Amino acid sequence: MGVPFVDLATQLRSIRAEIDAAIARVLDDTSFVLGPHLEAFERDFARFCEVTHAIGVANGTDALELAFRALALRGEVVMPANTFIATPLAAVRAGLRPVFVDVDPDTLLLDPRGLEDAIGGETSAIAPVHLFGQVAPMAPLAALAERRDLAIVEDAAQAHGARRGGKRAGTFGDVAATSFYPGKNLGAYGDGGAVMTDDDELAAELRALRNYGSEVKYHHPKRGFNSRLDPMQAAILGVKLTHLERWTEARRAAAARYHERLAGIDGVRLPVTPDDTEPVWHLYVVRVEERDRVKAAMEAAGVGIGVHYPVPCHLQGAFAHLGHAPGDFPVAEEAARTMLSLPMFPEITEAQQDEVVAALTAAL
Repeated sequence: MGVPFVDLATQLRSIRAEIDAAIARVLDDTSFVLGPHLEAFERDFARFCEVTHAIGVANGTDALELAFRALALRGEVVMPANTFIATPLAAVRAGLRPVFVDVDPDTLLLDPRGLEDAIGGETSAIAPVHLFGQVAPMAPLAALAERRDLAIVEDAAQAHGARRGGKRAGTFGDVAATSFYPGKNLGAYGDGGAVMTDDDELAAELRALRNYGSEVKYHHPKRGFNSRLDPMQAAILGVKLTHLERWTEARRAAAARYHERLAGIDGVRLPVTPDDTEPVWHLYVVRVEERDRVKAAMEAAGVGIGVHYPVPCHLQGAFAHLGHAPGDFPVAEEAARTMLSLPMFPEITEAQQDEVVAALTAAL
């Protein structure tokens, strides 16, 4: 039968009439840059995120860079070694030096125990990453940031609607960035991103920076650039946002089925969710030995598989100048060797999950 890793086509079929109508409204209004369709989505997404402001931008990497720039950060920013490369790349683009720390061996999220040693005289911010649909341990991070007078920039690209301690991802720090890449829980049909904050002045700065540094047309008191969320994508996201809570519950049900079916299978390490978290299961990541062999066997059986991520950031060639070597962050490196992302999307059926589990069991 075959199981895709992500099934965007099935989801699109279920909402096609709403999507077509939203696109038609943008075309009829001929409002193709900024304008009312983007503003409407920004209001709705801010309400969903439980923040005051959401500023739509071109993609998630720009969202992070703009967040760093709007805070006028200098020097170093501390972040986990286990993240997508956009997190450190955005820091570099903003003129910052990424400083990596290892991750918790159970959750694979930033480990607060490594922060004290990573923070130095040039550190200006912490950038926790809410990975796989789970929120990082923000209480100790926030306490440390306050004690050391550091900003917090949340990378919430994989955590649309996730909570920890009752609070939404994106509401813990000074500012948060997210991505609407098509495969995300709230995904556009192209690139897109947003920056979220409760700070009115910071929001005004972000709106200017995304639009050539301009709040008034043809007046550019700041050095910004062109990074505006396309109104067509905003209209599409607005439709999908109305379905997001239902899709999240479907993901949670699918995760529970995986938990049940994989429990007790030798050689499979299941994801760990702390008691105070409400994950949204952007990814369902298990860990297995001989990961590459298992992945190949499952793909040969018709099951789509992902690896997030096979090379930790500190060992990427893009950051060779930082001088890291294998062994510097052993948990992140062990995770990179063993992580296996199973198919996860709201429309996945029990029969498809049974096929995934059978293929995994056979591969092991």
